[in-house]
Amino acid sequence: MEPNSHGLGLPLPVSGWSKFLDCLVYQQSVTEVKMETPFKNHRLLLPLLLFSVLLLILINHPSEAEAEDAAIISRFQQYLQINTAQPTPQYQQSAEFLVSQAKFIGLESQSIEFVQNKPLILLKWPGSDPTLPSILLNSHTDVVPVENHKWAHHPFGAHVDSDGNIFARGSQDMKCVGMQYLEAIRRLKSSGFVPLRSVYLSFVPDEEIGGHDGAAKFADSEIFKSMNVGIVLDEGLASPSEHYRTFYAERCPWWMVIKATGAPGHGAKLYDNSAMENLLKSIESVRRFRASQFDLVKAGLKAEGEVISVNMVFLKAGTPSPTGFVMNLQPSEAEAGFDIRVPPTADPESLERRIAEEWAPVSRNMTFQFKQQVSIHDKSGRPVVTKTDSSNPWWSLLEEAVRKANGKLGKPEIFPASTDARYFRQLGLPAIGFSPMANTPILLHDHNEFLNQDEYLKGIRIYEEIIKAYASYIEHTSNGSTRDEL
Repeated sequence: MEPNSHGLGLPLPVSGWSKFLDCLVYQQSVTEVKMETPFKNHRLLLPLLLFSVLLLILINHPSEAEAEDAAIISRFQQYLQINTAQPTPQYQQSAEFLVSQAKFIGLESQSIEFVQNKPLILLKWPGSDPTLPSILLNSHTDVVPVENHKWAHHPFGAHVDSDGNIFARGSQDMKCVGMQYLEAIRRLKSSGFVPLRSVYLSFVPDEEIGGHDGAAKFADSEIFKSMNVGIVLDEGLASPSEHYRTFYAERCPWWMVIKATGAPGHGAKLYDNSAMENLLKSIESVRRFRASQFDLVKAGLKAEGEVISVNMVFLKAGTPSPTGFVMNLQPSEAEAGFDIRVPPTADPESLERRIAEEWAPVSRNMTFQFKQQVSIHDKSGRPVVTKTDSSNPWWSLLEEAVRKANGKLGKPEIFPASTDARYFRQLGLPAIGFSPMANTPILLHDHNEFLNQDEYLKGIRIYEEIIKAYASYIEHTSNGSTRDEL
């Protein structure tokens, strides 16, 4: 509704403005016919003045929809302004904000601490049939650290520039998604929609450092079992194109340290099998394998998530001294750390043989140790993937919902890194990674991370359709089917 200006003390609808302006134009034409020429321009001043005033009112008074959008963006900014960067995230402040939002919307809420001072906020929108498997909308509250001086705007200021870009750590990864869940439910509740299935929202801690004290403990808890979850939505990635990206699996992290040992010696001496020489041979072998995998991506033969990635993340060697390192002593030990990501389509046994025989052979005094080695199979021994065809009704519902909201989906992908979705997939549950950010550069973990406010608002409409479709779904399958078959 628009502001009142017709003297009746009531708001005038947009259609009313149109009719009122038409009347002015009609009155002007009648006056022109009846009036003599010398007075014609003088008599036109009044309707022209009224027309100008009406235009100013229309321009300077936002519509109800514009005011609602402004409030939505403001709430997003408030969430972004809470500094939840590792290693010292302000979890308590974040929890208080989320619980306050839940109370305002009318959702049930509880704060759960599987580990002290690491609250997991669980919200519930009860369905009319609690016997049906529920919907879980998962997001994490923590974000990665920032280098303040390398940002154009304060990373926790949530500044909106003239193009509508919201700059903040977490604007893409993934506070946007958590708030979009809430805003979509806010709208659905306001419209009178009643879910058939219960809808849960989980805001979990510590995803950015592995999720061991967050989603991992949550998925393994009695609380989670009691929720009877049938489908999980989690984070995806931004898309530079107009097509939204979806993820049905992810590469599993193998974090490995290779250690080489050898006899120490004078810095000027040439001899075989020193620790540094053995380690450098291993690094070169790893580099060749990395290049072969990367070539497949460059040639367009495979997507990034479909190859094994290997990146060296640290190199440790040398004998420390007060001024740095002893320069005339070859060390007896040297180490290198590698971040390896293994897709569910890979052969893990073959990779382990390569590590033992080529990258860290005992014959060169080499050893290796995994700091983390996540299995590519679930607890039933099957690949940790979610089907993206007609056999999975949750996938079909998501496709249709996105289309209904005028969105476009790209080809389903394997997520190149790791998310909390893996903990739910390992239970045999279908889990889809999806962050509705189209026409957006991929800036997660980067300086000047931002999300345009128009894309953020579009994402809310996308989630409205998805949540409505999921929460209304009635299964039409044989009695023998189970959620593990999805």
